[in-house]
Amino acid sequence: MITLADAKPGDEELIADLLGELDLFYGGTPQGTGDERAAQVRTALFGAPPAACALLAWDGDMLAGFACWSLLWPAAGLTTSLYLKELYVAGPYRRRGIGRLLMDGLHRIAADRGCSRVEWTTDNDNMGARGFYERVGAKALTSKAFYRALVQRAAAPEPRRVADTQGLS
Repeated sequence: MITLADAKPGDEELIADLLGELDLFYGGTPQGTGDERAAQVRTALFGAPPAACALLAWDGDMLAGFACWSLLWPAAGLTTSLYLKELYVAGPYRRRGIGRLLMDGLHRIAADRGCSRVEWTTDNDNMGARGFYERVGAKALTSKAFYRALVQRAAAPEPRRVADTQGLS
């Protein structure tokens, strides 16, 4: 039987392992050692402040899947939205309803926190994910464009300043 639970300290290694499987799924390679990846998960989920939350799907003591999420504000009417960053189900557990269980769990979390919506993105060419999201009742938006800018850690430019024009004639 699959159960859902919020991630808690001590889950980092299993989450890091499943994130490594996610990297491979998308054609990447997991970076760093297992201990380094677990430390990154620990910092992201349990740091001060945490960068994200994770809802985990467990099959006994086996991690079957996860949904990593954050809250965003403002949303419609100054409400909050729940943003799903990653939903992933381990290979052997796919097509068993775990993704739907995780989505239902996220909607419960969103309702409990007074969110007005749950939002997420998926790659245009990930037809499996797109089909899944449509089967759970979501509609793809075409009214938004998704942008990404990488942060340059060491060489971030100084913010531009607007000239003070008060008193100028």
